[in-house]
Amino acid sequence: MFSRIILLIGLVGSAAAAVSLDSARIEQLTGLTGAWNAPRTVFKVTAARNDLPVTVDGWKMPPFMGLTSWAAFTAGKESDTMVMGDLVLFEDEVNPVMSALLDAGVGVTALHNHFFYDEPRVYFMHIDGEGAAEKLAAAVKLAFARQREIRAANPVPRHGFGGAIPGPSQISGAALEAVFGAKAQAKDGMVKFVIGLETKMDCGCVVGADMGVNTWAAFAGADGDAVVDGDFAVHESELQPVLKGLRAEGINIVAIHHHMTGEEPRILFLHYWGRGPAAALAGSLKKILAVQAAVK
Repeated sequence: MFSRIILLIGLVGSAAAAVSLDSARIEQLTGLTGAWNAPRTVFKVTAARNDLPVTVDGWKMPPFMGLTSWAAFTAGKESDTMVMGDLVLFEDEVNPVMSALLDAGVGVTALHNHFFYDEPRVYFMHIDGEGAAEKLAAAVKLAFARQREIRAANPVPRHGFGGAIPGPSQISGAALEAVFGAKAQAKDGMVKFVIGLETKMDCGCVVGADMGVNTWAAFAGADGDAVVDGDFAVHESELQPVLKGLRAEGINIVAIHHHMTGEEPRILFLHYWGRGPAAALAGSLKKILAVQAAVK
């Protein structure tokens, strides 16, 4: 009897989730065709990445084998709808599409590759958000529209951020130390700053900066034309504010993932690449560190 009651509650919940979603409106707003899952609790729209051929290890890969973008909508807990998805993007599409999503209120939770020896290089951006269905569906549409704009302007994906990095490197460490208020490591005209965090692994071991739990920024090139690359180590609650801050400063995100399992608190890592005057880049990063520190 008890199991029947649980089943009935589950069925009622499933029906409520289905009723709360206007699938026709989601298709209209996203511009994509969708389908319900079997219990009619999730409505998923998809878009095969077939505008350009993609080869993996010399084989022309059909979209069915993992080159299909999707966004799935279901009933939310704190608001009426939740969305999760995975977008198939080429390198020069990643950051503009990310900005479009972040600006529209949809979070980005991971960015990584699925293949080796793919041409052009393909990246996968995982997204999630909760709110009004119309707002979330419109955000998904904006992401695909931005992707199409980029391909219309450049039919062949770009293979660089643009311009050679000056060499040999001659970065003035003292000027950047003044910005960060910290001592830099230096080598061959390059400088690096490292800021450690601590977390506890499931063995009970406390690990910190020397075990790889750190935020870092390395500068190369010239003071007036530098490149900075590095890693932000963030708690889960800090990820979206840091991503938004970096993109607002024109710094490119190149990966979002974890480095460990079983740690507490959980640490995520986002890798970035920026170009510009060294002092301006340092100022941008210092600003983002302040944003991160302000997150409760």
